[in-house]
Amino acid sequence: MRSHDAMYIGGEWRPAASPETVPVVDPADEQVIAHVPAGNAEDVDTAVRAARAAFPGWAATPPAERAKLIGALRDGLAARAEEIAATVTAELGAPPQLAAAVHAGLPIAVAGTYAELAAVHPFEEKVGNSTVYAEPVGVVAAITPWNYPLHQIVAKVAPALAAGCTVVLKPAEDTPLTAQLFAEAVHGAGIPAGVFNLVTGLGPVAGQALAEHPDVDLVSFTGSTAVGRRIGALAGGAVKRVALELGGKSANVILPSADLGKAVAVGIANVMTNSGQTCSAWTRMLVHRDQYDEAVALAAEAVAKYVPGERVGPLVNAKQRERVRGYIEKGIEEGARIVAGGPEAPRETGYYVSPTVFADVTPDMTIAQEEIFGPVVAILRYEDEDDALAIANGTVYGLGGAVWGEQEAAVAFARRMDTGQVDINGGRFNPLAPFGGYKQSGVGRELGAHGLAEYLQTKSLQF
Repeated sequence: MRSHDAMYIGGEWRPAASPETVPVVDPADEQVIAHVPAGNAEDVDTAVRAARAAFPGWAATPPAERAKLIGALRDGLAARAEEIAATVTAELGAPPQLAAAVHAGLPIAVAGTYAELAAVHPFEEKVGNSTVYAEPVGVVAAITPWNYPLHQIVAKVAPALAAGCTVVLKPAEDTPLTAQLFAEAVHGAGIPAGVFNLVTGLGPVAGQALAEHPDVDLVSFTGSTAVGRRIGALAGGAVKRVALELGGKSANVILPSADLGKAVAVGIANVMTNSGQTCSAWTRMLVHRDQYDEAVALAAEAVAKYVPGERVGPLVNAKQRERVRGYIEKGIEEGARIVAGGPEAPRETGYYVSPTVFADVTPDMTIAQEEIFGPVVAILRYEDEDDALAIANGTVYGLGGAVWGEQEAAVAFARRMDTGQVDINGGRFNPLAPFGGYKQSGVGRELGAHGLAEYLQTKSLQF
């Protein structure tokens, strides 16, 4: 794979402060495909300084002009969609069809929404005898994960740029090549030097230096709840703003009035997408006791279609693979019943895990409480709707979820769920709808106008 041995800072590719590098591994065959610079605090400081210097000019750029440049960025990404998809397949292991449709297609669409929003957002409004201005927060530290590498970059950088902020991006060390392609697209779009900057490297080094840098005004982070707590603590010491999109343990609630076959099949597909490496995946399937045995049989039948190396890719690295296999073993140890899959490696090479379905799962089991982040589904039975609601809301997370059943009943149930986003009867993903969580699933929202608002602060003038 093509890669840069430099950082994109101040509108150019600059050598890193240290000769140390980070290997990039193809998780499908465990081979090193590239090396990227291991940025350190010096690189971060250089990038933040560049972003700070560019901020006044970018903040003063008319929104319509910012919109045009974001539109050019979107067009540049679209022109390189095949290369983006191939890169995601290489560094994440995503099957080619998924890489093209989701990993390349979705962020291109999201970039387009911000090109439109930047042009029409009300950055100024009259409130009585006051004029209220929405102004950019300042320099943004964007720290992104590996599971949806380009989508998470665009979901942070595009609204920040639309708001008039400047950005320093630190992508996940497992998937930095996609971030380098994004930097090339930024450059090609003509976005002014220093408005966007890229520092690759390890989270505990470059990520921490960026989160605690005194000249960063807002930290936007997507990743584990544990790391989110750490970033929140670092930012809190300087009273700087944070936007945190963290873990999830989403419930897929199937009411008795639902089309059971469809609800189970779509629920299994949801978890298998991206090899289960989706924070909002519906990893807990809740079924009424009278339909439970049928649902378990349907789930076992549905998951058999997801063959590792074909419809399901590998996990991102060896550590993640062993973590997920450990959870499967924990489920067996605590008394859950495997009806498909298991901890055994399905292939000799690559970081693959067998798509696994557990039955006889109780709400207190580890696999029903903790985020596994792999192709593992836990099926729980409930007695009535109040019991289902208690189970659905009975974790520290509240990111996503689904409800299936008669429309009015499904909506009523969803309104009582402690979660940020719920799909009713398989409702389509909406890139303009706010995405984010309740409880320990995070702070703030991404996507659409709500995502843009994260990067704005308000000022009022009274007359």
